[in-house]
Amino acid sequence: MNIKNIYRKGAGSVCCGIAAALMALPMLTSCEDFFAQESDDVLYADTEHLTVAEDTIYSVTGILKKLQALADRTVLLGELRGDLVELTGEANKDLVQIYEFNVNDSNKYNNPSDYYAVINNCNYFIAHADTAYRDNRDDDIFMKEFCAVKTIRAWTYLQLVLNYGNVPFFTEPLLSKEEAEAAENGAKYNLMQVCNFFIDDLSSLQRRYNVETPNYGKVRDEESRLFFFPTSVVLGDLYLWRASLTGDQYDYLEAAWMYYLYIYDRSYRLGNGAYPLTLDARCYWEPGETSYLKFSGRDKIFPIEESTRYDAELITMIAGDKIPADGHYSELRNFFTSRDENNKKVSIVPSTRLEEISEAQTNVVLTKSGNETYFADHGLTEHMSGDLRLAAVWKKDVETDAITKDRIETQEISKWKKYPNVNIYRRTMLYLRMAEAFNGAGYPRMAFQILSEGLSDQAILDNVISRYQNYDAENDTVIYSETDSLVLSQFYFSDLYYQVAKAKDFVTLSSARVNQIGIHQRGSGFTPADTTYVLPNDTIETNPVKRAQLIEEQKVVVDSLILTESALEFAFEGTRYYDIMRYALRQSNPEATMNKIIGMRKGKAKATSTPLLNRQNWYLRWKGKIGYIGE
Repeated sequence: MNIKNIYRKGAGSVCCGIAAALMALPMLTSCEDFFAQESDDVLYADTEHLTVAEDTIYSVTGILKKLQALADRTVLLGELRGDLVELTGEANKDLVQIYEFNVNDSNKYNNPSDYYAVINNCNYFIAHADTAYRDNRDDDIFMKEFCAVKTIRAWTYLQLVLNYGNVPFFTEPLLSKEEAEAAENGAKYNLMQVCNFFIDDLSSLQRRYNVETPNYGKVRDEESRLFFFPTSVVLGDLYLWRASLTGDQYDYLEAAWMYYLYIYDRSYRLGNGAYPLTLDARCYWEPGETSYLKFSGRDKIFPIEESTRYDAELITMIAGDKIPADGHYSELRNFFTSRDENNKKVSIVPSTRLEEISEAQTNVVLTKSGNETYFADHGLTEHMSGDLRLAAVWKKDVETDAITKDRIETQEISKWKKYPNVNIYRRTMLYLRMAEAFNGAGYPRMAFQILSEGLSDQAILDNVISRYQNYDAENDTVIYSETDSLVLSQFYFSDLYYQVAKAKDFVTLSSARVNQIGIHQRGSGFTPADTTYVLPNDTIETNPVKRAQLIEEQKVVVDSLILTESALEFAFEGTRYYDIMRYALRQSNPEATMNKIIGMRKGKAKATSTPLLNRQNWYLRWKGKIGYIGE
């Protein structure tokens, strides 16, 4: 079979620009209905292996182009089913269906074939790329692409199963209608099975490619390095989801380790030895300033700059086209921010619930000397109370129509203002998920350290390892718990490169080495001085039995703090529904937990009328061929 075509449709798009010639985008022909045929798909089926660099790059480019179709729904399915937003009267029926958990087969965001288009092309590449092919210096030629494609496939399957619950699963390329029908009617995998398979699959990849992703330089002003998914980060997600299902402390610890590996590899192999949260990444009250609210860093903390600097926040994005005619133009800016394109009318606004969560935080203000603290007032206008990240990202205004003179209320969500691309992974997300993993593994004090102050070797020793002590009755002495000390000391945040900010540093940066803050400090001021933001019974318990009981009590508190932090940090980015789902899966009654949290929506639409006490309603369904069927 020889089906090698030249594909020129959409040649002006971001992904079509990877190869300077803007030539072929190799993609597999899939089969009708579930794996819908597309006349513009391209198949390299006339050779046993992809051994030509151009063909390999074009194949990867084709996969990236298929990923573009998943960008908007990744955010919308994750945000509209949460509790942080509500819809305006401008919202179209597809958005309303998602918000109400009542998505029908014709909803534009309910199209599993888009996921399978990515998966099937990944399967083909994995089956045919010649990973043994080497250049005249005996270096691997295609291993970067091979690892990248395997990781994209794992990420895509994870999104698919999180949204549909049970999904047809196959790892060989489907080259005929008969093969597609067999796959459609074949094995169905649930979340646990997807996690099991891809943990094994990705764990076999060489660690060196964790950071050394394919780098094709800039593509139409976008950094191509940002188009790829680090293997250890996706592995971290897989371990974290599996642990949330089983409660396995080993899986939680593996999740923490995988997130840490990316931080470690990036800092020591791409940068200057550190990949910290940084003092720059915060907004805070500053007495004496005219506006009081001060944004730190090169720019405001949002939107996230699309840079590949060693200290850049953004890790992975799905690139969007810059004009609607290119075919994969993201609608998110028009949904969230008043623009000429949407006649200044937005479809999605922050919910009353989000305002409540933000307002409820205590904001600790330091005087300029750093020697005194006080709490900022509550009840302030323009979202200036509590955590300031909402104020940093959400602006409302009023404009007058130049022709009609009508009064127009406008909104700006700065996360969806500047760029046409969709962020998938960023640095703060890794730190927060690492905290979630540490907490599940039985180290709530380590998790709390990430939230409240940040990590360095000295901080871990003083504030974390010191809590894990045993009493040696024979010698009447107290010693560190050897097991816990060994576990925690493996997470290496060298004091040469990481230093946690003290009060004086938070006010005026005094040293380049002072570079680490707690995630909560990004919007709530100097958290270490917040007497309301503490662990319960934060004492040194030397009796192992009593300490285990105390740890379980602290885990409950920290788990709730992490869920709140995800709302404050990642509102409008599409993670909320999945963060709630993981949290719910860890509870004794997941369905009741989901129903309660989503039911706290307030505003025009309030709670969904679809009962989430039925787990089937957590997921999408499509034509009776895909959807949750139980565990």
